[in-house]
Amino acid sequence: MKNNATKLDVAIIGLGHLHPRSYMPLFKMVPELRVTAVMEPDAAFRQAFCTEYGVAGYGSLPALLREAKPQIAALFLPHADCPAAAAACAKAGAHLMVEKPLAASAAGAAAIAAAARKYNVKLTTGYCWRYHPVALEIKRLVASGVIGRVVGGEGRIAAGRLQRYLDGHSPWMLEKKRSGGGPMYNLGVHWIDLFRYVLADEVESVCGRNVKINTRYDVEDNSFAHLQFRKGAVMALDISYTVPDAFPYGRDLYIGIRGTRGVISWAPAYEGQKDVLHVCSDDPAFAGAPRRSQEFELEPVKGYSGTMGYQYVRGFADSILNNKTPVITGEDGIAALKIVEAVYRSAAQKRWVEVKG
Repeated sequence: MKNNATKLDVAIIGLGHLHPRSYMPLFKMVPELRVTAVMEPDAAFRQAFCTEYGVAGYGSLPALLREAKPQIAALFLPHADCPAAAAACAKAGAHLMVEKPLAASAAGAAAIAAAARKYNVKLTTGYCWRYHPVALEIKRLVASGVIGRVVGGEGRIAAGRLQRYLDGHSPWMLEKKRSGGGPMYNLGVHWIDLFRYVLADEVESVCGRNVKINTRYDVEDNSFAHLQFRKGAVMALDISYTVPDAFPYGRDLYIGIRGTRGVISWAPAYEGQKDVLHVCSDDPAFAGAPRRSQEFELEPVKGYSGTMGYQYVRGFADSILNNKTPVITGEDGIAALKIVEAVYRSAAQKRWVEVKG
């Protein structure tokens, strides 16, 4: 990122979400950024945030855009509210950092992307796993051919329980109309995007099933899917809100990719631990050492998603200052939601369905 004396003012749009506070250390770490304002209708909630971080508070989006005039709008609103808010921010000239999955539908995500194009602002969304050094190494290994043609694999995300959204001032996450759906909408999109990125391929059809345990809310607790990619790989997803309370750090994560000549596996590490990437290959390049385990020790970073969260925020600032396309684009957000919607259609129809173009 080039040295630029001009700061980019960031406004936080919405506090009823698990992540606004955890993004604040990340914004602070990027010298070119400064958070100057927040919009939150709840006066008490807003004031507490303003006092803690020393920023100006606004009860409405029009007032914030009129008076604060931010260069970047970081949206943490209910997914269904993001398209209208993003359009207003884009019209005011603010670049858009919309928390994943962008909207409550692929059509909503497309509307955000259209607004960004219309008003010539940058748009990104939080698929920050693309920045993880292990994910980058997996992408390199797949592209190099050391595991041969990718046949299939699996991704697992089990994170938290429904109660965390109530405790985190975001009960709307449990309302399908406002969030879009359950764990596949909120968590599965991470692995959907990462598989698209690592395989450099697109999903053409899916088969999905949802399992609902709770009786209070209209979102499922567990979602399962098989994704058929254009080049032939079939990737399985196991996405859940039902990780046991006793599970370390409250999450269970795994990525595995199988090819005709080898296998890659990775269970993302918990805080303070080393990431280990396991590779087993029959490729001649691995002769003498067909099984390898590579350790990655990430520098501790406070804030959402640690090092990769910081790289995501820093990368978006760089795309603005140097007029580059963001690593994660609006089109990536649209693609992920089209796949999720296909999973839900498949679950309802109990058959394989094509992903709409």
